[in-house]
Amino acid sequence: MSLRTDAAELSAELVALRRELHQIPEIGLRLPRTQEKVLAALDGLPLEVTTGKNVSSVVGVLRGGKPGPVVLLRGDMDALPVTERSGEQFSSRHEGAMHACGHDLHAAGLVGAARLLAARKEELAGDVVFMFQPGEEGHDGARHMVEEGVLDAAGRPVERAYGLHVISNEYPLGAFRTRPGSLMAASEGLFVRVIGAGGHGSSPHRAKDPVPAACEMVGALQTMVTRSIYIFDPAVLTVGYFRAGTRRNVIPDDAVFEATIRSFSRDARETIRAEAVRVCEGIAAAYGLDIEVRCEGEYPITANDPAEYEFVAQTTREVFGEDRFERLENPVAGSEDFSRVLDRVPGAFVFLGATTSADPLTAPGNHSPIAAFDDSVIADGAALLAELATRRLR
Repeated sequence: MSLRTDAAELSAELVALRRELHQIPEIGLRLPRTQEKVLAALDGLPLEVTTGKNVSSVVGVLRGGKPGPVVLLRGDMDALPVTERSGEQFSSRHEGAMHACGHDLHAAGLVGAARLLAARKEELAGDVVFMFQPGEEGHDGARHMVEEGVLDAAGRPVERAYGLHVISNEYPLGAFRTRPGSLMAASEGLFVRVIGAGGHGSSPHRAKDPVPAACEMVGALQTMVTRSIYIFDPAVLTVGYFRAGTRRNVIPDDAVFEATIRSFSRDARETIRAEAVRVCEGIAAAYGLDIEVRCEGEYPITANDPAEYEFVAQTTREVFGEDRFERLENPVAGSEDFSRVLDRVPGAFVFLGATTSADPLTAPGNHSPIAAFDDSVIADGAALLAELATRRLR
């Protein structure tokens, strides 16, 4: 029987696991209840299982029956600080936490891949590492797992790595999408504090008002992007947080804002980081104000190895048919810490359409409190991961 057929037979169990996980969402690097559920789901499989020292990760190593390389498969497990309003019967039981990005499907799918491959361990020419990761949503969980040795968990280095991510809108149900090269953006955080001297709103000449300067910085940063970055190597800068003052007639001592920066190449990344700091410092100097400004790198660019992209594309078409796979024309401006793995190991990351809507373009997107995911795709995600590992180890 094929991996896809066997995965379909596991579908009901994987869906049940996903719905259990969905009801107990946990945020960040410590996911004790989620970790417990995953460990229970892996119990009885011929895996060498370890858990993280400082994070609630789970790593399983499957030893193949023949010598060969090491392949890594990844599924993240954490949720978001979102109060669920999806209306699902299995909605979150935890106020203020929700699996709004589909990581519950990822974890269940990776359990499925582990079961499929464990049943074929004697046929595998090499080993498989299963990376169950916490803290993808802004906590850099992949970096923590890399530092704790996930890439050497089999006793020798991982040589290829694969992961997938479900999408609740945009793509048709069951559609696989990816591209060679840059797939998802690098992300940075820009943190700015403009320091003035407070006073009465009626007498701005007796104070040093930081608000106009900070406002000018926000506008100038948008112009800077269009004038400093090559139009065919784009970047995005969005100010999402701005705080100043306590009352309308009080000039505050300072004004604070924060921005997210996204870019798709190393050149654009280096340019926009340096220019953003320069623009803010220059405007502060022009107003005679002090400033604290820093740009902190978050996640690198998520880039698919071109040869691994071709391998994934061919495998997906052969297993699921030509109509289920399509090459993305453009990268996605979101960021992903699987980039930490792909920075070190050739591999690929794939999107899988999991919309519940007949019109994906109007469906709520990932991170929405009303996002919904069709868990019928879990089996196909498990089958693809298992198929990629199996073929890579031939």
